Amino acid sequence: MRILLIMDPLIAVPPKHYGGIERVIADLADNLGARGHDVTLWASPGSGTTARLEPFGREDEWTRWSNVRNTLTLTARFLRDRGPFDLVHNFGRLAYLAAIFRRNVPKVQTYMRKVNPGNMRKTVRLGARRMHFTAVSAAIRDTGAPGGGDWSVIYNCARPDRYTFRGDVDPRSAPLVFLGRLERCKGPHTAIDVAQQLKRRLIIAGNISTLPEERAFFEREVRPRVDGSLVTYIGPVDDAQKDALVGSAAAMLLPIEWEEPFPVVLPESLLCGTPVIALRRGGVPEGIADGRTGFNCDTTGEMCAAVARLGEISRAECRAEGERRFSDRAITDEYERLYQRLLADGSPRGR
Repeated sequence: MRILLIMDPLIAVPPKHYGGIERVIADLADNLGARGHDVTLWASPGSGTTARLEPFGREDEWTRWSNVRNTLTLTARFLRDRGPFDLVHNFGRLAYLAAIFRRNVPKVQTYMRKVNPGNMRKTVRLGARRMHFTAVSAAIRDTGAPGGGDWSVIYNCARPDRYTFRGDVDPRSAPLVFLGRLERCKGPHTAIDVAQQLKRRLIIAGNISTLPEERAFFEREVRPRVDGSLVTYIGPVDDAQKDALVGSAAAMLLPIEWEEPFPVVLPESLLCGTPVIALRRGGVPEGIADGRTGFNCDTTGEMCAAVARLGEISRAECRAEGERRFSDRAITDEYERLYQRLLADGSPRGR
């Protein structure tokens, strides 16, 4: 198949540090290419996969004007290059596909955030043909499905060869870990609450938000509680550092305070053999087999109690579940089957 993948140019594909869905797109592009498909990637100029890169936009730029400019750039490309692709898969703004809504080419729009169902209705009014929507969790699908359209759920993935299984970590003495953007909605302050209540070491890794209100949150509610002993902050981490950090942890804490779609750190943690303890929000519970690969909790107290139960979890089972459900191969299989079905059926059925 001749496949076009599209992503907003804000972050390179793959990213150097933060950027979950950009990692998924890079893995998908590389896997599809390895299977013999002709893959083109429209993404940030700093991107680098085995796909043919046709860059657009500017990395780290996200303004109203840049969004308009990026949309006009891709519209011009579609109008200039008519028909070179068998299928177009967009992970970016739905507006990027407006120029080809009516073309008789299968189009996949993937959502990694809460969806406005009005956008689905709008595509119908604009005469969209052969449009299929996917979401990275059922929780996200359910926000957009009221608007109609054909939907699938395909989770985010991680590469097993990038994460080292460690089965000999002591759940009683190894540190807990928090990895993600240091924003209130991600819950680093709650992770510290758990660590302090249990007197368990916590290592925090991730980037500090550039948004003024989130930076103020970090300075007020996180930094003063980092003592370098019980609670340590090590900054952003690359893939090798992440592998070492997560693999040596007793558990990954995901004390989220928003409807998290499906964080890539979840499959990354499972592939290391590290259980996940999370608050039950968004699509996160869909990735945790409660009591088998981690624990879904409703309160900070329940998270503390779950830490005491980590000895019940088999780290080998975590790795096996990560490979079975969320490996790059498994998720590429799902997308490839979807592509083939859409190419064979001009009126695709949702599932």
